[in-house]
Amino acid sequence: MKYSKIIGTGSYLPENILTNAELEKRVNTTEQWIIERTGIHTRHIAAENQGTCDMAEQAALRALEMANCQAQDIELIIVATTTPDRIYPSTACLLQERLNNPGSAAFDIQAACTGFIYALSVADKFIRTGQVKRALVLGAETYSRLVDWNDRRTCVLFGDGAGAVVLETSDDPGILSTHLHADGRYKDLLYISGTLAQGKIQNGDGFTKMEGQEVFKFAVNALSKVVGEALEANHLSKTDIDWLVPHQANIRIIGATAKKLKLPMEKVVLTVSQHGNTSAASVPLALDTAVRDGRIQRGQKLLLEAIGAGFTWGAGLVVF
Repeated sequence: MKYSKIIGTGSYLPENILTNAELEKRVNTTEQWIIERTGIHTRHIAAENQGTCDMAEQAALRALEMANCQAQDIELIIVATTTPDRIYPSTACLLQERLNNPGSAAFDIQAACTGFIYALSVADKFIRTGQVKRALVLGAETYSRLVDWNDRRTCVLFGDGAGAVVLETSDDPGILSTHLHADGRYKDLLYISGTLAQGKIQNGDGFTKMEGQEVFKFAVNALSKVVGEALEANHLSKTDIDWLVPHQANIRIIGATAKKLKLPMEKVVLTVSQHGNTSAASVPLALDTAVRDGRIQRGQKLLLEAIGAGFTWGAGLVVF
């Protein structure tokens, strides 16, 4: 059996850091409230002249370097993003040009915060079926541009960044399985109302709206179920998992999910305090952080999971 194996990880965060203390001056909130409710201390904000592709490029180069791989060796590029630089062409095509990688397949996936899990699943299928030998999979977001900085319910949560992995075909176990779900009945709990017509936003605006309590309740149940689904599919138990690498939405969702799964927080990769919710970028950002600081080692079993607007949600069980 052929597997797709992660051979390199990379990430990038913009230099500009926005602290809770600075947000106190913008909206009616306090640093203590933000930390208690979200676990977020800082978030990174893209510079005015910096776009999603710029960040994706930096993350990609770092992943390629770790993989000891040239960009020209990549046969598939998938970028998960809710914040593309252009309506079209795709951010993946823009990145392909930056990497001087003409001719490979390249496209974007939009599944909000679950986007990286969706993209990883698609790339895994390309490799398992023998269509490509190497793939570059990214989550990249300039999510700060979808935030109303006068809305304290949402502006404290989000930041910008990018994360990437390089996948390669392997005889050794890598991605064991992925599990994807969606339910459009919950479309009005986390959304942006605006639509684009005749070059202008119509029927609403371009800002994120969220019903926080409803999102929290759904997220904890959905994530615990999909993680259980991944374990059952591979005949594994919770104790077989070395690391849970969750979507870094906020500490309360992560903690509640870990508790429901009876996983100690010592087995959970946490980066949300440093960069907030970076949507599709958060899982690969957390993965790269834990790989580079030595927590995640070769041969360990990882559970990746995320939930996002749609609702979409998913999980991936990976032997690193």
